[in-house]
Amino acid sequence: MKKVGEGNPFDAYNHELAPRTKHLMTDGPYKYTRNPMLVGIYIFDIGVMLWLRSWWPLAVFALEVVLLSLQVRSEEKRLEADFGDDYLAYKQSVPRYLLK
Repeated sequence: MKKVGEGNPFDAYNHELAPRTKHLMTDGPYKYTRNPMLVGIYIFDIGVMLWLRSWWPLAVFALEVVLLSLQVRSEEKRLEADFGDDYLAYKQSVPRYLLK
């Protein structure tokens, strides 16, 4: 993100925490998912749930999905504002996670 995008789409409640992304990233893992880091987190979390064989990691995972989904929606609004039609076209062709 730092090398290609020259910034980060992350905001926290409309407060910029990192320099704004200057270039829309659509190559590498971004060809398959708009959020490759979250996909990795979710895969890891599912592995932990299977390893622990307990219900409480499922509750934590569900809360994490809700909170991170809210963050993703905030980032998408920022990316739409910054990149306009380019981001909307990308958003139409690449799923938020892995499945459309």
